[in-house]
Amino acid sequence: MVGSGNKPGFRKGASLLVTGALVLTLAACSNEVGENEPLDAYSAEEIFARGEYVLENNRRTEASLRYFREVERIYPYTDWARRAIVMQAYAQHRAGDYEEARATAQRFLDQYPGDPDAAWAAYIIALTYYDQIEDVGRDQGLTFQALQHLRIVIEQYPNTEYARSAVLKFDLAFDRLAAKEMEIGRYYLRRGNYQAAINRFRVVVEEFQTTTHTPEALHRLVESYLALGLRQEAQTAAAILGYNFRSNPFYQDSFDLLTAAGLSDQASGTSWLVDIYRQTVRGDWL
Repeated sequence: MVGSGNKPGFRKGASLLVTGALVLTLAACSNEVGENEPLDAYSAEEIFARGEYVLENNRRTEASLRYFREVERIYPYTDWARRAIVMQAYAQHRAGDYEEARATAQRFLDQYPGDPDAAWAAYIIALTYYDQIEDVGRDQGLTFQALQHLRIVIEQYPNTEYARSAVLKFDLAFDRLAAKEMEIGRYYLRRGNYQAAINRFRVVVEEFQTTTHTPEALHRLVESYLALGLRQEAQTAAAILGYNFRSNPFYQDSFDLLTAAGLSDQASGTSWLVDIYRQTVRGDWL
């Protein structure tokens, strides 16, 4: 898993905090509210506060869901009911009930698209995918979903704390996709299937060039092209590597390979790499 994360700064800026006195009062009376006791006699604020208290102080996160659901049932169409929906999504996500959290957060967005907590709901949806990202050796479908929904947070709610957190997670997930391409490329390279390897390393260089895997991808291209006897392509890949990552150990490895073959790291030829070289080194984008 890349890493998990709850709401940055629990409910910070969401206007959901009730008074500390109310929370303390309810905490002191915690034994008076049984799990099956009807809550109709309590106000929406009291039920909501009890749900918050249980959520933050009970290892069984799902135990808080009863209170938030009861707020919705007993006091529909109120601000507290609206807030209770997104709190249900938050609690479900913390409990690892990702599908339920996703559905609840989407329900909130469908009903209250312009609400201040819409950004939080969208972020919860993104986290339900992000927190399930598996090892790089497994299918990365969830990574694509995470990227898609993190981008929604970044683009639709750019001035929120969620967007800032989403940017960091987006970069990590994006790097994970590049790592997957590298893993497959190395697999083909070890088995001498050089063209298949080149196709994977090319994806990294063209589509994931801002990730940490680009230097190695360029070096593996040098290896692959030299193995195929494509000297100009190998030189051009090394030229790009040398210009952008000269201090990287992969550049020295490529330089040694070229030197052993009597070549230099000078761009030449008309391959796709020449276009990359022209854009990244010479700044010719047209």
